[in-house]
Amino acid sequence: MAAVWEALKYGYAALAVVPVVPFLLVFFVAHARSKDKKRAIRLSMDVTTLFLIGIVSSLLNKLGTSFGPYLILLFMLLLAGLIGNAQNRVRGKVDGAKLIRAVWRLSFFVLSVMYVLLMAVELVRSLFRLSA
Repeated sequence: MAAVWEALKYGYAALAVVPVVPFLLVFFVAHARSKDKKRAIRLSMDVTTLFLIGIVSSLLNKLGTSFGPYLILLFMLLLAGLIGNAQNRVRGKVDGAKLIRAVWRLSFFVLSVMYVLLMAVELVRSLFRLSA
């Protein structure tokens, strides 16, 4: 059982390092099965968000904080509160499924930008460590 867990852990880590790979894999499989490009993109975004959470929290932790995953969770909870408040004001009620979907997909965009920025920072830092 430990071997299976280790294999899952290493597989997740390998896919999380380059989140474009799971995005493209899910997109091509979903598009081949359903022939619906819009649905395939949405599914790809949903799956890739899991990998982005892992790598962005890891990159945040490499910057010297151990608050990475909690910072992402805090962001998602704040975003859920803001969107839920807006839904309540406009419609008079909060639709939980739409709220979770909106937070998850907005997190994909924010985490994608953070991934690019933090990866660039990490690459620059590693280049300066090699030259010093």
